[in-house]
Amino acid sequence: MGAFIIILGIIVLLVLLAVSLYNRLVRLRNNREQAFADVDVQLKQRHDLIPQLVEAVRGYMKHEREVLTEITEARANAMKATTINEKIAAEQRLSSALDGLKISVEAYPDLKASQNFMDLQNEISDVENKIAAARRFFNSATKELNVATEVFPSNIVATMFNFKRETMFDLGEQRAVAQEPPKIQF
Repeated sequence: MGAFIIILGIIVLLVLLAVSLYNRLVRLRNNREQAFADVDVQLKQRHDLIPQLVEAVRGYMKHEREVLTEITEARANAMKATTINEKIAAEQRLSSALDGLKISVEAYPDLKASQNFMDLQNEISDVENKIAAARRFFNSATKELNVATEVFPSNIVATMFNFKRETMFDLGEQRAVAQEPPKIQF
């Protein structure tokens, strides 16, 4: 009878441990999703500013239509993305397109002197800083979830309930550029 109670106690402890680990994984997954929702808010603000920026630049850059077209298409794709991974890929493309615009703008001194353009650049710079902060928080939440899905004993529970390693919001090729503070040149 005493052995039965000990075995029952061990089983109850293991079940409680499994429930605790499962609940922790759910909390971490939800934290990651909330963190991406914060990123999404900043990305939406960025998407709303882009048409204004394109219009401000359009008059000056008549022969550089491919740059503006790339930005417009990248923004449309970013707005259509539904999953976190699709949004990450689309935002990487949009960031690349915006970098192309920054390079093209250097050839237009009148544009760089325009108050409207300067205000838009400042707003975009502010949004980019907020996106970077939200992205760091998202990556931190993703790292915490990934660690929990890989370490013992929570990895057993993670495997049982299909928790998996999640993608970070990586900037890809732009990582080196993104680690520098934004530069606004007029």
